[in-house]
Amino acid sequence: MISKKMHQLEAAKAKIASLENAIAAELSKELAQLPAKYGFGDAKSFIKAVKAAASGRRKGPAAKAGKKPAAGKKRRSRAVITDATRAEVKKLVEAGKTGGQIAKTVGISLPSVQNIKKALGLVKKR
Repeated sequence: MISKKMHQLEAAKAKIASLENAIAAELSKELAQLPAKYGFGDAKSFIKAVKAAASGRRKGPAAKAGKKPAAGKKRRSRAVITDATRAEVKKLVEAGKTGGQIAKTVGISLPSVQNIKKALGLVKKR
């Protein structure tokens, strides 16, 4: 009984090996045809195009999805809110300054000013 199952196992292993070889041969054949399929004369130029696409160097509307800052414009760094910043905001609120004026003076965004005011309890509840 066991020898019969061992024989079936060996046959299954041989079939798997045969299928793996057939798949590898078919894959090689398909890979060799890729450059011509996409309009490239040789594999070298096809590989160069694939590498360029993988590195993110794209043109057209799809390239704008990343939205990198335009040349010459600097991207703002994230503001670090310290205790000194909070104290400055509190002092300016008590002096009657508006949120926009405070943001400009302290060098942080208006939403950051609003968050600080809320955390310090300086806003009226609705």
